[in-house]
Amino acid sequence: MMLHHCKWDPQIGDICTLANFPLILHGSIWEKLSHWAEQLASETLAVEEELVQHPDLHRRLAIPWKIRRVLQHEKDLDPTPSALRIMRFDFHPTTDGWQISEVNSDVPGGFTESSSFTSIIAEHYPGTRTTGDPVEAWTKAMLESVDEGAVIALLSAPGFMEDQQIVSYLRDRLKARGCRALLASPEQLTWRDGLVTMNSTRYHGRVEAIVRFYQGEWMTRLPGRCGWSHFFFGGRTPVTNPGTAILTESKRLPLVWDDLTIPLSTWRSLLPETCDPRDARWKTDESWLLKTAFCNTGDTVSHRSLLTEKAWAPICRDVYRFPGQWVAQRKFNVLPVETPLGSVFPCIGVYTINGRTAGAYGRIGQRHLIDFEAIDVAILVEEGDG
Repeated sequence: MMLHHCKWDPQIGDICTLANFPLILHGSIWEKLSHWAEQLASETLAVEEELVQHPDLHRRLAIPWKIRRVLQHEKDLDPTPSALRIMRFDFHPTTDGWQISEVNSDVPGGFTESSSFTSIIAEHYPGTRTTGDPVEAWTKAMLESVDEGAVIALLSAPGFMEDQQIVSYLRDRLKARGCRALLASPEQLTWRDGLVTMNSTRYHGRVEAIVRFYQGEWMTRLPGRCGWSHFFFGGRTPVTNPGTAILTESKRLPLVWDDLTIPLSTWRSLLPETCDPRDARWKTDESWLLKTAFCNTGDTVSHRSLLTEKAWAPICRDVYRFPGQWVAQRKFNVLPVETPLGSVFPCIGVYTINGRTAGAYGRIGQRHLIDFEAIDVAILVEEGDG
C-alpha cells in the first residue's frame, strides 16, 4: 500500500491503521445503503441549489464571512461548472436502525482505502465482492468531462500528508488513463477571464479541469490574487467539487431545513436530531454531543464521557462564547461488531458520484467516536443469497 498505492500513514503510534480482515455485508443491506445514499445525494444537491439563492441563511450555517460576501454579491454570475460531484455519506448501525452522522460533500477522502486496499483484501475472501471501486468510477467520470489528454490540476494544501497522499493517488490513476495530471498549490493557479493557468517548475499553461482537495473554509486564508472566488461563481474551468459545496458541508445544515422548500424526507429519517447548542441541554443531558460546523475526521466531536475534565472545560467555554460555530446532535448507540481485534464500532461511508453510488469506505473504532485513530477496513458484500 505504501509503495504502490500512496498509503503513507499505515500506522499511527502503535496502531496499524489497516485492518487485516474485512467487514462483510449481506447483499440486501448494501442495496439499502446504496439506495439511501442516492436519495440523500439528490436531496443534498437540491438543497445546495436552493441555498445559493438564499444568502440570508448562510450565516446560520457558519459560512465564513468572506465566503458569505462572495455568495451574496456574485450570485448573479454564472456558477462555476462542476467537472463531477462526489459526496460520502457516513452510515452507522445503531440500536435504532441505520443512521447517518454527516455528509462529506466538500472534499471527501478515503479513496486509497476504499479502492486499492479493498480490492486487495477481496482477493482473499472467495464468495464476496467489493461494493465498487470509487476511484475507478471517479476517473471514468472525470475523463468523460474533459478532452482526451487534458491537463488536470489536483489542488491541495502543502504540508498535509494525508491530503498529499490522496491527490498523489488520484494523479497516478489519471495518468494511467492518459491524462496529464499535476499536483498544485493555490498559489500556482491563476484565474483570468474565468479560465485557469498553472505556473510551476513542471508546467506553465492552461488547465482544463481542477480537482479541489482544499477545504472550502480554508479558501478565506488565501490572498485575493489567487482568485479563489472563482471556485464559486464566474469560473469557466470546471472544478470538482465547486466551492458552493461548502453550503451542504456545514454540520449546521439541519438548522435551515425548515426555511427551504425541499422535503428532505431521507435526511430527516436518517439523521439524529440536530440543533443549535443554545437549544439543547448538552451540559447536563449526556444524550447530546457537540461538534463544530466544519468538523473534519471527528476532530471536534465532543462528548463528556469521551474527555477528561481538563479537555472538556475549554470546549464548554468555546461553545458558550461562539455557539454559532457549533452544533448539538443526539448521540446514537452504535452496535458493536466482534472482530479479531475485539469489539469495535463500525462506520460505513457510501460514496456517490454524480448522484450514483460508487462504493464504500469502512472504518472501525474501539470506542464510539470515529476519528483520526480509527482503523480502515475493507467493506465486502456476500455473493448470492447466503
